[in-house]
Amino acid sequence: MNSAETDCAAAFCHAMLTPDGRRTGRLNIAVGKGLNMRKAVLLGAVALLATAGLARADGLNLIEFRQTGMDLQSSGFAGIRAVVAAKGDIKTLEAPAKALQRWAALIPAVYPKGTETGGNTKALPEVWSDAAGFQKAAAALGEASGKLAELAKTGDADAVAAQVKLVGAACSACHNSYKAK
Repeated sequence: MNSAETDCAAAFCHAMLTPDGRRTGRLNIAVGKGLNMRKAVLLGAVALLATAGLARADGLNLIEFRQTGMDLQSSGFAGIRAVVAAKGDIKTLEAPAKALQRWAALIPAVYPKGTETGGNTKALPEVWSDAAGFQKAAAALGEASGKLAELAKTGDADAVAAQVKLVGAACSACHNSYKAK
C-alpha cells in the first residue's frame, strides 16, 4: 500500500457494505449506542485498509476507490450532522472533521486523467477540463473541515452547528459543478 492509500485509509469514518460487498453509502454510526465517533473512525480505517489491500492485489481501481472514499465521506459527515442534531458531545467531532480534511486534500489525486469513464463514474468532464477549479473546490472542503475540527475541539455547539452548514455548502458546491445528477 502506498502512502496516498494509507492517508486515504486514515481519512475515513465508517464503511457500510451490503452482505454481497456492494457500497451503500448509508450511515451506520450508532451514536449513543455503544459506538462512539473514535471507534467509528478506527473501524472505517480498518475497513478501508482491508478493501485497499484487496484492490491492490488485483490492481487498484481508482474509480471504485474514489467512489468508496466519497461514500465514506458522506457517511462520516452524516455522523457529524447526527451528533449536532442530537446535541451530542461536540468534542467527539474533532477526529472525524480532521478525517474529512485529510480526505479533501486527497480528492484531486483520485481523479487522474484516464479515469474519466467507466465504473459508473458520475464525474463530469469539468473535473479534468477545469482541474484548477476542481482542486480549489476540494481545498475549500478541506479548509471548512479543518475549521470544523478546530471548533469541535472547543466544544462550542453553536459555532460547530454553523460550521457544519459551511462544510455542507462546500460539498454541494463541488457536486453542483463536477458531479452528474
